[in-house]
Amino acid sequence: MKSILEEIYYGNWRPDESIKSTDHRSQQINQKVSDSMTDYNKNLSKHDFEQLEKLLDWIGELNSMHAAAAFTHGYRTGALMMIEVFSGEKESTHE
Repeated sequence: MKSILEEIYYGNWRPDESIKSTDHRSQQINQKVSDSMTDYNKNLSKHDFEQLEKLLDWIGELNSMHAAAAFTHGYRTGALMMIEVFSGEKESTHE
């Protein structure tokens, strides 16, 4: 098995594709979305349904950008915590 660094280097590590929600509601909501899309496909004109799909694609892109920013922020926060731990600083940011 390759190291995580090698996986990142070769572009094989995509956390956004392997994360699964542990919230039991996610499967129910996913089913509601799927059912709604089926209904929209039946009831909207082809053009209107294509516009809806385009809108959902844009929302998906925004969500992906947000997830990437949250991942980066979390990683940086974790790295800053490690720097603080290894630097031996004893001061608290909360007084």
